[in-house]
Amino acid sequence: MKAFLLTLNAAFLFLCVSMYLGTGWSMVLFSFPVVPQLTVYNYYLVFVPEVAAATTFFTGMTKLMLVAGCIMLVAEWRTCHRWVPVIVLLGVIAATVLTMRWIFPLNKAMTDGIKDPVELQRILSSWTSLNRMRVALWTLQWAAMMFYFGRKVNQPPGGAK
Repeated sequence: MKAFLLTLNAAFLFLCVSMYLGTGWSMVLFSFPVVPQLTVYNYYLVFVPEVAAATTFFTGMTKLMLVAGCIMLVAEWRTCHRWVPVIVLLGVIAATVLTMRWIFPLNKAMTDGIKDPVELQRILSSWTSLNRMRVALWTLQWAAMMFYFGRKVNQPPGGAK
């Protein structure tokens, strides 16, 4: 039963990092290319409701990721896999700090309303640059979890310690 619960915990963590990965790369591939076309008249509807909904959802998910990562760290501490939760937890913490410290103030400025076109493009440029960094962190988290499951599937009988 313990092995099943630990696998379920790791699978949940993999689901979460996959959701971040998908959201991030979706932004990079589909949302960022239209940023230069956004104006003070149309950015709000395109940007603000989506970001507000994502913030609410991902805030709760991030807290659960930290718990799941800590459980995985304790479970894998004496194995060769201990670096996976370390990488994931450090990535989650770094992305959270990046978000709270630098991205949230830009979100607030856009939510409050921007009337100057030059200021809008400056903020959107900063926002996309910071989000590219965050997507890199999310990609690293996903790669660590993919490595973990790949190693688990391909490890010899008896497991790797």
